[in-house]
Amino acid sequence: MQYADVAEVYEQLTKTSKRLEKIFILSEFLRTVPTAEMEHVFLLAQGRIFPAWDQRVIGMASQLVLKAINLATGAELAKVEETWKKTGDLGQTTHDLIAKKKQVTLFSQPLTTKKVFDNLRKLASLEGAGVVNAKVQLVAELLTSATPVEAKYLVRTVLEDLRVGLGEGTMRDAIVWAFFTEASGIKYERTKNELVIPDDNRENYTKYVNAVQDAINLTNDFPSVAKTAKEGGLAALENIPLTPGTPVKVMLYPKTKDIASAFEIVGKPAAFEYKYDGFRMQIHKNGGIRIFTRRLEDVTVQFPEVVKLVQEHVTGEKFILDGEAVGYDVRTKRYMPFQNISQRIKRKYEIQEMAAKFPVELNLFDVLAHDGTNFLKKPFHERRELLKTILRRPQALKIQLAEQIVTDDLAAAEAFYKKSLDAGNEGVMAKNLNGIYQPGARVGQGVKVKPVMDTLEVVITGAEWGEGKRGAWLATFIIAVRDPDTGDLLEVGRVGTGFKEKEEEAVDGGVTFQKMTDLLQPLVTKTEGRIVAVKPNIVIEVNYEEIQASPTYSSGYALRFPRFTKLREDRGVDDISTIQDVQDLYEGQRGRA
Repeated sequence: MQYADVAEVYEQLTKTSKRLEKIFILSEFLRTVPTAEMEHVFLLAQGRIFPAWDQRVIGMASQLVLKAINLATGAELAKVEETWKKTGDLGQTTHDLIAKKKQVTLFSQPLTTKKVFDNLRKLASLEGAGVVNAKVQLVAELLTSATPVEAKYLVRTVLEDLRVGLGEGTMRDAIVWAFFTEASGIKYERTKNELVIPDDNRENYTKYVNAVQDAINLTNDFPSVAKTAKEGGLAALENIPLTPGTPVKVMLYPKTKDIASAFEIVGKPAAFEYKYDGFRMQIHKNGGIRIFTRRLEDVTVQFPEVVKLVQEHVTGEKFILDGEAVGYDVRTKRYMPFQNISQRIKRKYEIQEMAAKFPVELNLFDVLAHDGTNFLKKPFHERRELLKTILRRPQALKIQLAEQIVTDDLAAAEAFYKKSLDAGNEGVMAKNLNGIYQPGARVGQGVKVKPVMDTLEVVITGAEWGEGKRGAWLATFIIAVRDPDTGDLLEVGRVGTGFKEKEEEAVDGGVTFQKMTDLLQPLVTKTEGRIVAVKPNIVIEVNYEEIQASPTYSSGYALRFPRFTKLREDRGVDDISTIQDVQDLYEGQRGRA
């Protein structure tokens, strides 16, 4: 398949903001993709070279891409940088320079998706002396053979910033429309931008959407799901196995205001567990042990002591466990805030030293699969009993089951809540004893209760340099939530409080303006005076006093008095709060709902 076909789809997607039209465009394209090429073509459509859970990255910063553009176009570096400053987009910059290029390479062959895919994958595997020049050459080789439109999206793909507005919901529905339109009885009327679903087919359509979503939750691999849907249809999707070693989207829990409302949601009696201030660990055994975070990053190497504990204390040849790693103070034995141990997640060196300095206790609270049996549809109380059986010799401050009580008594649950807070935890989880495990869902199988102001997990999309004594730092940060359907990031305000000015003040997980500046500067994509736009990679947690309706920000809402609380290095942009979360919180204020 020609890369020009993929680039044309990108162009069509960027020209519409209508979600249904985006679904239609992508679904029509997927029908034309040969089964053998589905994997790399769908990954390219996502702006990816590897599945979301694969830790390999292209690893090319903007400055290296500048050199590749210089080599491919013959334009002086100064000219490339000048054009970039005008466009604010290196992809568009490359498009414009190649369009103006007078000399055309003789005998250049049209780019195939395989050639693009192979070259870009090589970027992730290059090591050793000369790696920088080798990467520049590989990208320049593609750009030399590219049309201006192809070049635009090649560069955006290399920089992992495709900008075509494809959210997970859009890609899921595109798979349904591509391969199940006739079976599900739907029809899209493009001129009206309407999806027609006959009443007697609505349930049938939902069945196909749910089947595709369930398959995505189990595999985290859109190309694989698309290929399965094309080859085997609904039956094949419904029989995709839960496989230890392949990370699964974790089940998520919405917040509720107090213990009484928790009972209303999950029923009586209910299981109450400590809500630890740690980070999620999904632990797989299939031969060896592998550990994934909530955002599906493989952190096995960073936590050798957890690997050893699981090997020694958990029985079974193959399994998937869900739990929380929480740090503790070696001297006082008390739990520590997440921020103190978050630096271990990205650590690649001095692993043993970090493990000794910031030890963690693993608290297990769920099991998804064990020795060939899928437990996702089993009730929670059965899964908890299995955990008790397979965890041998639990050990405090090492590995144990999450602290739990089962009760229908409000006073007992509130006493347990207080006990959890006194132990240094965030609050409690309340769980439906008959609830199933639904990967990726926030659907009432459980809720969390926390005493603090509502918080949102947001991504930083821009920042402003400070003034006066803060002049050397980025000191105010533009924050956004996510539209899960389109993938768009919608701004909800700016935050500049909660950060520390001095390193010595950054105790118990505090973060300085200097650290934020160091994290964000390599991600800058555009500068206008004191304001910079940045690649949306850094996720933070903020609390706030109130949410207000506001035309100032693209979300239509603004956080009043937002304050930074945590740097969430265990979160990616796909994990942040959504516009629906903001709307729900807004409607819930002062009885608006």
